[in-house]
Amino acid sequence: MVSRFFKAWLATTVLLLAGGCGTPVPAPAMDPAALVWPEPPEPPRIRYLQSVAGAQDWGIERSWLQRLGDALMGTGAQQLVRPSAVAEAAGVLYVADPGTRSLWILDRPNKRASQLKKVGNEALVSPVALALRADGAVFVADTGLNKVFLLDREGALLRTFATQGLERPAGLAWSEAARRLYVLDSKRHRITVFDGNGALLRHMGGSGRGDGQFNYPTHLALDASGALLVTDALNFRIQALSQDGAFLWKFGHQGNGSGDFAAPKGIAADAGGHYYVVDALFDLVQIFDRSGQLLLVFGERGERPGQLMLPRGIFISNEDKVYVADAYNHRVQVFQGAIATAKESTQ
Repeated sequence: MVSRFFKAWLATTVLLLAGGCGTPVPAPAMDPAALVWPEPPEPPRIRYLQSVAGAQDWGIERSWLQRLGDALMGTGAQQLVRPSAVAEAAGVLYVADPGTRSLWILDRPNKRASQLKKVGNEALVSPVALALRADGAVFVADTGLNKVFLLDREGALLRTFATQGLERPAGLAWSEAARRLYVLDSKRHRITVFDGNGALLRHMGGSGRGDGQFNYPTHLALDASGALLVTDALNFRIQALSQDGAFLWKFGHQGNGSGDFAAPKGIAADAGGHYYVVDALFDLVQIFDRSGQLLLVFGERGERPGQLMLPRGIFISNEDKVYVADAYNHRVQVFQGAIATAKESTQ
């Protein structure tokens, strides 16, 4: 697929060659508000909304006292460094950022921004995964500490999951209906299940290539039906399991073409049953139906709005806003999704 940015570059190059050594013609500016996928004349299904690199981008201004402190200390506004996971509810944006060893809580309704480097008395090392409860509490998985923490909306520690043999907790999913926490343990190739009080219930999965088995899985999510979605990274596929661990379906394979996986990372589902898979090597997001048919692709490698650089996590809100942790561009990008996708609209 030829991107709009490549087309603009090609047009500029042709003009330069035609003009010889004359005055260079600048590349046409791209209006971020016009970024949609697929490109016109097709009806837009995904629209770029904004990028968030810090609290100010989320509408939270630093107080005059904080700005004075920045000036006296010679520091600038605090910024994301390597966001790995993102979640949002009711205007509160949560970002797990192993680059700053922090959990960011950007509370727009209350105009409050917090950068948590410690949980209780323990310093975070590598926070990489998040899951939200309906009351605004947040689960945070730290692969450096091999622990999962439950924090309230203000960041106070409520509970620690650390004594159940977790070796590399890389993905999280919370079922509000079942009051269950699912922890994806990448090193042990399995899912560990806890009840709402933190008691260990069971383990699901194991190392292998069969249905319900995993090879260094990395990300976990729930779809609208309650199915667990697992990025089975080194098997280059997405697997869906019931909350009791029964295999449901799968799609995906390794390759370098459209619909293939090279380095699948974040997985999320919208309300219409479409599955969004981040690929860190392709620097894009691919949208599939349950059978694995590719419906739409958005993103490409780069630093401009709508472009990605080694993206990792993805989250879809109840309003079908799509949040992508654009790790090596030091930001979270926000898109407006649509229930219908390009191929479905033609069927």
